[in-house]
Amino acid sequence: MCEPLKTSKRFPLRRAATAVLRPARRSLRWTVAALLLSCPLVQAAQPDPQGLLAASDAVRNPAGSFSVQVAMTEFRKGRQTSASTLVVYSKPAAGSGQYNNLVRFAAPARDAGKLMLRNGLDLWFYDPGTRASVRISPQQRLLGQASNGDVMTTNLARDYAAQWQGTETVQDGEGKPHQAVKLALTAERSDVPYLRVDYWIDPVNQRPVMARYYTAEGRLLKLAYFRRFQPVLGVVRPTETVIIDGLDPEWVTLMQLSQYTPRDIPEAWLQRDYLPRFAAQ
Repeated sequence: MCEPLKTSKRFPLRRAATAVLRPARRSLRWTVAALLLSCPLVQAAQPDPQGLLAASDAVRNPAGSFSVQVAMTEFRKGRQTSASTLVVYSKPAAGSGQYNNLVRFAAPARDAGKLMLRNGLDLWFYDPGTRASVRISPQQRLLGQASNGDVMTTNLARDYAAQWQGTETVQDGEGKPHQAVKLALTAERSDVPYLRVDYWIDPVNQRPVMARYYTAEGRLLKLAYFRRFQPVLGVVRPTETVIIDGLDPEWVTLMQLSQYTPRDIPEAWLQRDYLPRFAAQ
């Protein structure tokens, strides 16, 4: 067991080191090296930030193909202003480690049957009324503070480079102090919804805690709090995300995820040409 050397003005550190060395008749250089090897003077290396982000992705997203219902509700100054319900069909893309997604609008009635498709880097919106599919951007706002990209199943570690920013105590989605690791995420492609993200993860269980999303110029777009963790398909996952506008904290969007169901998703569903023939199942 290592103990600190006792020193005083009359017995300074150098003399203390010399006293330790003299009985063994070794040089100061080799004895100090031995002390450094045997005593925990250096803190353990920080966790791999990219690995931690990937582990958090696995908490948010089931590994295989699945469907999930996403209910979105927009509030302004505490009053509900709009709502929408979607069903997302997600399937891992072969070779990329990312997901392909088909999103079906279920409510309100005026939007029922509309579709969004993400296959690789392509994102399409299909309106059965016009039977036309048009390219859209993942950055486009869908409802309230939720963008098209927010409702898609995404592995962040595939789209962002993560940098370690230290450990902080932040307020979580339940309003409680929570110690978390802060990562700075930088987009590796221009087609992702947000080019810069600050992301906080619980280092013990790898659960996401909160996030701040920025423009490329550093302007805060919004904040997100992950909460209501429940067992879903074998893993405890967040089932709600509270999204707050970066300028107006009274503009809030609540995303609620439910009805996770493992399912075989045909590749045909994930092709643009199939959109006019898709029928809800």
